[in-house]
Amino acid sequence: MATKAVYWCEREQTQWRPRRLPDGGGGRRGGVRRGEDWGVRFGRRKDADVTSRPPLPPFTRETAAQKVQAAEDAWNTRDPHKVSLAYTEDSVWRNRDRFVTGREEIVEFLTDKWRRELDYALRKELWAFEDNRIAVRFQYECHDADGQWWRSYGNELWEFDENGLMARREASINDVPIAEGDRRIFGPRPEAEHGVPFPLR
Repeated sequence: MATKAVYWCEREQTQWRPRRLPDGGGGRRGGVRRGEDWGVRFGRRKDADVTSRPPLPPFTRETAAQKVQAAEDAWNTRDPHKVSLAYTEDSVWRNRDRFVTGREEIVEFLTDKWRRELDYALRKELWAFEDNRIAVRFQYECHDADGQWWRSYGNELWEFDENGLMARREASINDVPIAEGDRRIFGPRPEAEHGVPFPLR
């Protein structure tokens, strides 16, 4: 009997790629029925469930801190698509003087940001939390195309939906030029430093 085939799709960030897998002619392979989502069943889709992002509100101090560290880790990847998945489809932002709505605009904004802010490295710290809202202070360092280094100081207000996705983000940021020798933020934070406060200046 000829081998039949089923098709499934693996979502890689925002692109869908078809894959063809033999099912041995029986409509099942490895206990999966034809028509089931192979990517979800076998963990092959990196963003298989973007409708939920634990921990979920209402937050405790522990889960709020987890949310902050997860955001820091994601932004330090400098991967716009990966970062965008932590936000609702219609998430609204104010970042400095720019207003952004939805994941597509978030990806465009972050792509442009990290094209300009080279060797970007970030630290975030939980400041306050209540129910489904978190306040954060942060600092990041980067350099521009001319080699000038900057340290940016900011505060963020976050609001989450019931599924733990961020529906609203407001960020106020000030930039200070620094000498390369004055840098103190290098790459992602080591796990041993998670939750450790950073200096004001």
